Amino acid sequence: MDKTKTKTTVKGKAEKEAEAQKKPAATTGEGKAAPAEKTPATKKAPLESKAPAAPAARTAQEAKTSTAGKAQPATTGPQPAAARPQAQPGPATEPKAQPVSKTPAAKPAASKAPAAPRPRPKIQIQEGMTVKDLAERFKIKPKDLIDHLQAAGYDAAASDLIDESLLQAISRIIKVDLEMVSLEQDIRKLAFSLKDDLVTRPPVVTIMGHVDHGKTTLLDAIRSSNIAEREAGGITQHIGAYRVNYKNRYITFIDTPGHEAFTQLRARGAQLTDIVILVVAADDGVMPQTKEAISHAQAANVPIIVAINKIDKPEANPERVKQQLAKEGLIVEEWGGKTICVEISAKEKKNIDELLEMVLLLGDILELKSHPYVPAQGVILESRLDPQKGPVGTVIVQLGTLTPGQAFICGLTYGKARALFDEWGKPVKSAGPSTPVEVLGFDQVPEAGNFFQVVPDLEIARRICEFRIARTKKTPQAKEVPLTLEDLFKKIEKGQTKELPVIIKADVHGSVEVLRGLLPTLSTDQVKVNILQASTGNVTEADVILASASGAIIIGYNVKVPSKIQELAQNEKVEIRLYRIIYQLTDDLKKAVAGMLEPVVRETVLGRAQVKKIFQIARVGTVLGCQVTDGKIVRNAEARVIRGNEVLYQTRISSLKHLKDSVTEVIKGYECGIGLEKADPVQPGDVIEAFVREKVRPE
Repeated sequence: MDKTKTKTTVKGKAEKEAEAQKKPAATTGEGKAAPAEKTPATKKAPLESKAPAAPAARTAQEAKTSTAGKAQPATTGPQPAAARPQAQPGPATEPKAQPVSKTPAAKPAASKAPAAPRPRPKIQIQEGMTVKDLAERFKIKPKDLIDHLQAAGYDAAASDLIDESLLQAISRIIKVDLEMVSLEQDIRKLAFSLKDDLVTRPPVVTIMGHVDHGKTTLLDAIRSSNIAEREAGGITQHIGAYRVNYKNRYITFIDTPGHEAFTQLRARGAQLTDIVILVVAADDGVMPQTKEAISHAQAANVPIIVAINKIDKPEANPERVKQQLAKEGLIVEEWGGKTICVEISAKEKKNIDELLEMVLLLGDILELKSHPYVPAQGVILESRLDPQKGPVGTVIVQLGTLTPGQAFICGLTYGKARALFDEWGKPVKSAGPSTPVEVLGFDQVPEAGNFFQVVPDLEIARRICEFRIARTKKTPQAKEVPLTLEDLFKKIEKGQTKELPVIIKADVHGSVEVLRGLLPTLSTDQVKVNILQASTGNVTEADVILASASGAIIIGYNVKVPSKIQELAQNEKVEIRLYRIIYQLTDDLKKAVAGMLEPVVRETVLGRAQVKKIFQIARVGTVLGCQVTDGKIVRNAEARVIRGNEVLYQTRISSLKHLKDSVTEVIKGYECGIGLEKADPVQPGDVIEAFVREKVRPE
């Protein structure tokens, strides 16, 4: 039996070897039958896909580098939520270092022959950074960077603050476009990039209106209701702002003395107010200061809630007030407009709750957000020199949470917050977004409207202030200058808004109405004449401040400008134009509007030359032997190559010679040699047409 089994197995092995020898022949004959079933297909597939495999790998690598570049801000995002106090300084600079890590990753892509050159990365750095700080950020030895700067002619040390000239030099050395931004901008950008950590903040409200229309009474009504909830008694300390707790939600009110303070804050770049409550007396209607308040709020692009006050009086006529408001562009909701209107009686405290509910509702619609965990940032509302406390500033916190002991910068001043007080004069341990507090610890009195920014330590605050002071000495005029009729065209060429803001002052109401109706008709499709305010009387300080903040010009018709107002206008760079004849006024504005129009590109043909012969000159290239048949040919002019009635292509005249001399132009009747930036295809008989293009003002 054993012998039989052995014979059978030997025979089976022989048959299998014979079949195995036949199968390769079968696969070659039958094509792809075997690879479909067996593992050789997996071995064969990489060989077939070898050519596209390299680009695929490169694409994957680029995807990794790009995702790695994007992932870092995402990873820094949750940090403030997890480690709230200390996470702030890191993310402020960390996201900006990403392009530096991208430049080494670009090396494999650069080796590809067809790849286009990538633009240089653009990175923002904070003001107050030293040469050593920047070198460490880009992982460069400070000594090496200083050596490169000295080789470029800059006498720099490691502790030197980076100014604009050093910034440009370092950009050329490390081959990265660097841009300097303020610390406040950097923190604000960081805060709003971390969208998951944004929380709803209370609205900040300013109450405005005409004299004796009930602003103070309304403030007292809101304030007294808040006192009744907290404690009996009056306000122990007034800091220009206070909070109201209504239905477990806070509203911050700014008690500004007038429209000038409101506009001065905006002129400094501080958009502090979220909502304006416009108080209008139901028995008096819309008055000049009411119109001013509307102009200031609309110029600041702040939504308005109208509070029609004194409805308890027998002569009250709210419907008439709504009609007058409609003429000023405020159409109430019940008439199909978008302006919220509440009829109140501040004296009898009627509908005060409804007014506060509308404020909260509008705040929800505006989706007011803030980040509570970044380094605190706010705006100085008012400041003073207290004989006992020293320099004191009222700050409304916009971002982050302010606590005592933190170092800060504020414009050209700095310090450490020794103590914080609320509107009641009580010390507080912290102040979050939209909270007003009085801060002690400034080295000098800050300016109203300046940004208040917390920094890691007092040394950094001092260093940044020194940098700002040095930069201010070099560029004392940091504020944008309002427009004049002469420089409007330059502003438009820079791509700024095609709008001519105007403030009208006239002697009588009839003249105001005429100008209000006439000036908008001077607008065109490209330029709009925007009347910010139109009123009677001489030019006032409020008019100049509004014009300064809005970049407007003041048009006066049969009015005067007091010497004090003229001096203020000169300091604020506001143009005041006075007229006694109306057609002179309209002519000047027509010219201004024409100057603001997009410049027309006018093409002027200089001359034509016919190609007689084509020369190929070593080290020079193609030179066209031509004869000028019309006008003149000018070097560096644009040119068209014309054959028959067809334009072959457009180029530029790069060289022009008469005989052996290089010349700037050749006139009609003379021969010349013309070199074109692009000279193919050209043949004898073609015409070279020289022309220039220039931007001109429309007639």
